[in-house]
Amino acid sequence: MFWPYIQLGAGFVLLIKGADFLVDGATSIARRFHVSDLVIGLTVVAFGTSTPELFVNLMASLKGNADIAVGNVLGSNICNILLILGMSAVIYPLSVSKGTVWKEIPFSLLAAVLLGILANDQLIDGDASSVLSRIDGMVLLSFFVIFLYYTFGIAKRVEGMEAHVPSKQFGLPRSLIWICGGLLGLILGGRWIVQGAVHLATKWGMSESLTGLTIVAVGTSLPELATSAMAAHKRNVEIAVGNVVGSNIFNILFVLGISAIIKPLPFQTRSTLDVGMVILVSLLLFLFMFTGKRRSLDRWEGILFIMLYAGYLTFLVIRN
Repeated sequence: MFWPYIQLGAGFVLLIKGADFLVDGATSIARRFHVSDLVIGLTVVAFGTSTPELFVNLMASLKGNADIAVGNVLGSNICNILLILGMSAVIYPLSVSKGTVWKEIPFSLLAAVLLGILANDQLIDGDASSVLSRIDGMVLLSFFVIFLYYTFGIAKRVEGMEAHVPSKQFGLPRSLIWICGGLLGLILGGRWIVQGAVHLATKWGMSESLTGLTIVAVGTSLPELATSAMAAHKRNVEIAVGNVVGSNIFNILFVLGISAIIKPLPFQTRSTLDVGMVILVSLLLFLFMFTGKRRSLDRWEGILFIMLYAGYLTFLVIRN
């Protein structure tokens, strides 16, 4: 009777600890090859905070639970902006660079718009059903490569990244054990979360899409919450915003791209509203850079984001 709840909770623990172990092991090996902390932060650490979404989506795609896979990414992106950036701004106002305002945030908005176009075959082409095909997945990954190229181009101008790179360094055998253990935790945790979410959705009369947009999305966003909240507390505000914006781009372009290539994802028409919500909150984040203090997400804006998230969750429950 209680096993689905235990399975879901244990899955999140395994998922988050697995990501930590993977990052620690990979960072240690990268340092052995004299890779700079800045590059490690932009690759290993940035990838590590999004591995929970990736592995949940891989498990959901392989098991045919497309609604959980799509809902997880859309829900995570909405949660990242409204809840995580909202809470971070309440902790400390988030002032960002000109490049973040005019390049990174618009790129995340572009990724959301691109997903909306690719996933709405019914509305655009008049097809009988909508699906994220393997070709769509390749298009998403192509844009992700462009984003990576841009990221390394601005690497030297990102301040504070080194503070979020793990300081531990292990021997090679222990590093490999950490990586293998992390991957095992991610795989097993992702599998348990999908199984638990499907069971709870059936028991509570929730759709798989709602489960993915809420319970799964918030759970897989915990690494981003920890990273951004700590960055805001330490006044590394560029990292607090960059972590969320980068994660949102990663989720759409890489996570959904890989998921669609492995197995095409059927896209429900009502999910268009959720894509629209991702576009709306990304646009709001951009517009808030010009209200109040310029290029800053102020505390009152953070509170408004949190209130919007509460309203969105209420809407989801009513829609279900």
